[in-house]
Amino acid sequence: MAVSLSSRLGRIVVRVAGSPLFAKVGPQVVPRIDRAVHRLTGGRALTSSAMLPSLMLEVRGAKSGQLRRTPLATLPKDGAWYVVGSNFGREQHPVWTVNLAANPDAHITFGGERIPVHAHRLSEGEKDAVWPELNAVWPNFAVYTTRSGRDLRVFRLDRRDDPT
Repeated sequence: MAVSLSSRLGRIVVRVAGSPLFAKVGPQVVPRIDRAVHRLTGGRALTSSAMLPSLMLEVRGAKSGQLRRTPLATLPKDGAWYVVGSNFGREQHPVWTVNLAANPDAHITFGGERIPVHAHRLSEGEKDAVWPELNAVWPNFAVYTTRSGRDLRVFRLDRRDDPT
């Protein structure tokens, strides 16, 4: 069952997820739950998908070369997916953004489909153009920007033909 962000429950979730306490606890809990649900449903679902469009990013670690899976909110638009390196509003950029910059050919699972993608980090102008839509998907991106004091990295993930 999807929960609208404009519903009472949705507004409560947004408020809680934007709190400083959640910034400490959420990163330890939410990705683990999402990865477990993703695994149990064969990639067909993520817990966060009940509230907002979400995907599972699979990218190689920049140093380790190991496959890393990260659940992310997304803005699906014009055949691409936009993701924000918010890190729950913490001061440091999330590791997945470093991994994606080093290894832009990755995979996502979205709507139960595993899709090969190529990542492009948006320029300031490109980011400004899509930022209002990203904030409509998840209003806490603005909160996370203010709290973290950093420019959140935004990537566009484009489908690639090569499935490897």
